[in-house]
Amino acid sequence: MANSTVVAPNPKKTAPRRELFKSPVFDEVGLPPDPNNLYLQTVDTMLTAAEMLEVPHEVQIILAQPKNEIMVHFPVRMDDGTFKLFKGYRVQHNNAMGPYKGGLRFHPDVHLDDVKSLALLMTMKTSLVRVPFGGGKGGIKVDPRKHSTSEMERIVRRFTSAIAHQIGPDYDIPAPDVGSTAQHMAWIADTYGFLSEVGGHQSDAVITGKPVEYGGSLGREKATGQGLVDTLVELAPELGIKIDGMKYSLIGYGNVGSWTGRILGKMGARLVAVMDHTGSIHNDKGIDAEALALHVGKHGGVGGFASATKCSTEEFYSTKVDAFIPCALEQMVKEREAKLIDARVVVEGANAPTTPAGDRILTERGIEVIPAILANAGGVTVSYFEWVQNKSCVMWDAAEVDQALNRHMVAAARTTTVMRQKFECDMRTAAYIAALDNINKVYKLRGIFP
Repeated sequence: MANSTVVAPNPKKTAPRRELFKSPVFDEVGLPPDPNNLYLQTVDTMLTAAEMLEVPHEVQIILAQPKNEIMVHFPVRMDDGTFKLFKGYRVQHNNAMGPYKGGLRFHPDVHLDDVKSLALLMTMKTSLVRVPFGGGKGGIKVDPRKHSTSEMERIVRRFTSAIAHQIGPDYDIPAPDVGSTAQHMAWIADTYGFLSEVGGHQSDAVITGKPVEYGGSLGREKATGQGLVDTLVELAPELGIKIDGMKYSLIGYGNVGSWTGRILGKMGARLVAVMDHTGSIHNDKGIDAEALALHVGKHGGVGGFASATKCSTEEFYSTKVDAFIPCALEQMVKEREAKLIDARVVVEGANAPTTPAGDRILTERGIEVIPAILANAGGVTVSYFEWVQNKSCVMWDAAEVDQALNRHMVAAARTTTVMRQKFECDMRTAAYIAALDNINKVYKLRGIFP
């Protein structure tokens, strides 16, 4: 296997985006500038693209704030008979394109502004990949690893009953996210179905990411990783990368990271470094993605994997690769990390893993970034397929799902490339422009009531 996979020069540098929070929309809608706030960072990226596209003012202010922000507190009985109070969220950002759509995150660090940011990102994703959904997101402030299966079932079912009047198969369709699983989605669908005043007919379509046996779609588990790979394959020639022999590293080896590794491994790419909450590992000769997935399933993380060497965080970030792929939580690539990364492209498998400051450094260094609203959109695309199957009472085979996913991802990648060339901007801004162009056309047709 060749050590070098470069077949074309690095893409030309593009002009950096304007300074943060310069849009008057921030003052108008009551958003105080805060460079450390993820939601405000996301809004600023959206508004930068909106200004370049000359999106009307009324559409900009609509998109700068979610339509609905729902917060619930609910008690749950623990296994020892005591009760604990939990906090849950559901943010519904925009439904101009269709029903709200977005995952449910179960994590101890879930906060309202982070959920708002993820809901806005979902609005952009669904528009970019052209599925008829809007954007939403939700979650529970909980650590699933600290609760038994029976406790998690009660937590999930109680949360479902708390938000049941705010979701529905034709209004808001949640899905899995960090910390939540297909089993959790099954409990949500079942609980919703029991609530006759809001459930009933086709209650399984209220949520996606369910087990295949309970109305889930084939290909949904690997969808985000598959969509990432489809996007990278489409853009690789422009980036000067050949997938067969490509060296890459991953942050996170959960659902997205592990499937990305397994799929790329079958295409001849070489995984050389991985980092997660248990540590960092490295093997320049290649890490077996399948064996690592088995290890993580058994031990809970990549730490201690026998066929790789433990390395420091600094060594992980500075490992020379063609593609650096963060697939964990937000804000993983800050200024310090961006200065260390030695890669041709950063592919955002996670939502918002790069801070604006980190993004500017990557741009200055000539490192391309494939943004999350493009690279991470495979999950919501196959969630749409699952919803269609539920509503139509049919089931697609795995090949049909993969082919349809590829069509959406390739089209989104090509549209982003066109916008990048037209507006002479970085790929992140181009992806937002492509998404906003679609949303803006819908608002022109619909108008704004009354």
